[in-house]
Amino acid sequence: MLTVRDLMTTDVATVDPDLSLREAVELFTQRHVSGVPVTAGGRLVGVLSASDVLAFEGASPGVPTERPEMELEEWNEPTEWVEGEEAPAAFFSDMWSDAGADVLERFAEIRGSEWDQLAEHTVGEAMTPSLCSVAPFVDIYTAAEYMVRAGVHRLIVLDDGRVVGVLSSMDIVRAVAEQRLIAAGPEVRSSPRAWADVRR
Repeated sequence: MLTVRDLMTTDVATVDPDLSLREAVELFTQRHVSGVPVTAGGRLVGVLSASDVLAFEGASPGVPTERPEMELEEWNEPTEWVEGEEAPAAFFSDMWSDAGADVLERFAEIRGSEWDQLAEHTVGEAMTPSLCSVAPFVDIYTAAEYMVRAGVHRLIVLDDGRVVGVLSSMDIVRAVAEQRLIAAGPEVRSSPRAWADVRR
């Protein structure tokens, strides 16, 4: 029977909580991963996923866009409103319709620190402090069931409290595509105690 050890990724990148989100995203790109364990002083303190970064960035306030300066006279021009025409207040909604840049624009634009939200914030601010871990000897079926129940895409593999690997949903999908699970077949399931849902 296949176990977590058989499918897990052992070349695990970890990040420090003080690392900037920009550097973490660059690491995701370089390593072709969508999440990493977060360690501080050799201790596992959380997980940072691409979803965490997107949620953090999406919740950040919009950054005002640059616009040409207006003369004071333009602001004070009296406006007479004729019924059927656009209301005078529409000026404000037109002028500031783009006051908050969207998430993708903020990801791409790094002109200054006020635009580069990812460089200004750290992994510790966006990470998920609760994490799901599993022992390396747990069978794949039990690990997959745990991932479904917990609603996660990866499990941190711990052996005596040390991070020894990561089992991702992609690792399991790859095993299915290679028909490794069919050959192994479900035999004996591990005890649910073989996994840990750690909340800090």
